[in-house]
Amino acid sequence: MKLPFRPRLLPVALLAMGLLAAAKIERLVGQRAPRGEAQASTPAPPPRPPTTATGPATVPGPQAPAAAPPLSAEEAAERAVLESLRARRLDIERRAEELAQRELLLGATERRLSERLDELRALQARLQGEVRTRSEREEAGIRQLVRVYESMRPRDAATILDDLDMPILLQVLDRMREAKAAPVLAAMRPERARAATTELSRLRTANPNP
Repeated sequence: MKLPFRPRLLPVALLAMGLLAAAKIERLVGQRAPRGEAQASTPAPPPRPPTTATGPATVPGPQAPAAAPPLSAEEAAERAVLESLRARRLDIERRAEELAQRELLLGATERRLSERLDELRALQARLQGEVRTRSEREEAGIRQLVRVYESMRPRDAATILDDLDMPILLQVLDRMREAKAAPVLAAMRPERARAATTELSRLRTANPNP
């Protein structure tokens, strides 16, 4: 009598284990793939600047401008001429300013001198007027004395004239008429009369009448 067909357990178990292993591998592969894509999508950090033994590298500053090319002989001569002309122009302007200041100073000095001269002229005119007035008064006084002495007797007039100062005596005798002066001189003291006659002659010689 034949027994019923039964599948063997070992092959079935091996097949089941293979399927489980394949499923696990597929699941592991699916988990790693997104993580790799995420890592790939993240941007890489910028590279760090190289460092030296003393510290980080310094950032270079702005470059200095390039040196100007040397001037040619013609350009150097032209520049020298321009500098000389500029210096001469400045010197001329300085001298012109000094001359203008001197002219202003001279003008002010001339004005002050002119004003002072006008003041001196006015003072001189006033003094001359005062002297003229005084001289006129003195002349009028002497003329009055002359008339008095001429009206007196010669001896009385001589007594008074003997005591007068010589300048006043000379002015009186010089203005008296000779007919009146001669008797008065004869009546005066002899030494006084001689001195008066000598001085009167000298006075008339120095200042002759017109």
